[in-house]
Amino acid sequence: MHPFAATPTDSVTALGELRLIAAIRRWLGAATPPSPAGIGDDCAVLPPSRHSQLVTVDPVVYGEHFDDTIPPRAVAAKLLKRNLSDIAAMGGTPRAAVVALALDPKVSARWLEQFYRGLAATAHTYGVPVAGGDITRQQGGLAATLTLIGEARGPRVLTRTGAKIGDWIYVTGALGGSILGHHHRFTPRLPEGVWLAGRSEVRSLMDLSDGLAKDLHALTPKNAVPSLSAKAIPISTAARTLSKRDGRPALTHALSDGEDFELLFTVGARADYGKLEAAWHKKFSTRLTCIGRFTRTLEAGALNLVDFHGYEHLR
Repeated sequence: MHPFAATPTDSVTALGELRLIAAIRRWLGAATPPSPAGIGDDCAVLPPSRHSQLVTVDPVVYGEHFDDTIPPRAVAAKLLKRNLSDIAAMGGTPRAAVVALALDPKVSARWLEQFYRGLAATAHTYGVPVAGGDITRQQGGLAATLTLIGEARGPRVLTRTGAKIGDWIYVTGALGGSILGHHHRFTPRLPEGVWLAGRSEVRSLMDLSDGLAKDLHALTPKNAVPSLSAKAIPISTAARTLSKRDGRPALTHALSDGEDFELLFTVGARADYGKLEAAWHKKFSTRLTCIGRFTRTLEAGALNLVDFHGYEHLR
């Protein structure tokens, strides 16, 4: 669906700012609580928490993260879920979201209505109240930026640091080919992230947004390299389909495409990883794969990630 109106009467300009805000409140429905916990005041007021607070922010930009082929409801779902994936990557749970819009005056009011109704549906699914936001003008463009507040479920927050040489590297799900639909139809791994934060043998955690070949560097400890087995990389069906279309190896897609939104984590070298895997499979149906470990030098036959790249935002 094209996000820009064919006539001025169908655009957000015809509504004006105050009527648009009132419409947004109506479109969100029960997904936004009454002020001051929701839309209506200068700030939303959230109840205090006994646990560590988490804050993340991500946008969706027309022409960059979505185009006319993606329904506005799916665009909104992607916006919230990519932030939820960040919360999952630290073993947390979401608490509230705020959304900032940058709109060209020609943006279609119907498109925006479907966007907010999609946001409301996704917020309801994951129990996230939309507490407020902001609207500004952006000539020629359309962008929505969501800030999500979360909290740790317990005393421990997993971060990207903590891995050591010898530790095992794990990934959830299957990788690559996200452009064929996964990039907006994925499921953020919130329960899995909470579970991992409660396991003492798990040392570090992050989500995969820019591709395994790039993101893994953030977990790699000093003076170490990741020695990955090519045969162990969980390649998605979409990556294999894409490979047949463009001739690039499916493994390259799995390592480089990005927007997988799976979890990447490390397990201590001396841990009983068999016990961890058994406990995982008893709890989740989500695929879990050990793809290698951190070593001082690259092991014989291991993938050399220098030969691959992930998504670069400014290139």
